Amino acid sequence: MSILTGMADTLTPERAAERLCELSADVRAAVLLDAAGSLASACDEAGGQPRALGELARRLFEEVDRATRDWDTEPPEQVEVQVPGGAVFASRTPRWTLAAVAKRGALSSLMLYDLRALLGELEGGPPIRRSTSVEDSASGPATEEHAAEELPMPELGQ
Repeated sequence: MSILTGMADTLTPERAAERLCELSADVRAAVLLDAAGSLASACDEAGGQPRALGELARRLFEEVDRATRDWDTEPPEQVEVQVPGGAVFASRTPRWTLAAVAKRGALSSLMLYDLRALLGELEGGPPIRRSTSVEDSASGPATEEHAAEELPMPELGQ
């Protein structure tokens, strides 16, 4: 394996949930809802019911909004719920809500990062870069210098 990366296809709402399932081996099912709460896409590797998961994701944020309405802050953008045997992660923007059911051992920080990154890409942000193996890379030998060129550098002081 290599940390070299290649650009992914442009993300559309119809592919967003499937893309999340591709990015994380811990995701069992995922749904993308539009601003009206309608199902825009789904990936259900567990053979469940995507419409029911979409409805539950919509209701989860309704309850979060109800519970936090008296707080002097913006509504929460993301939610994590741990249950026996798994976890639910959800993140939202004004236009989209992306929710995933994951295995119990899924790392919260990575799951929430992936959700936010996919939503950002849907909103016109940079595409997620996916790792490729050395065998798949036609760009020549894998070197640390080449890999460093592929990774974005954080801007300090911003």
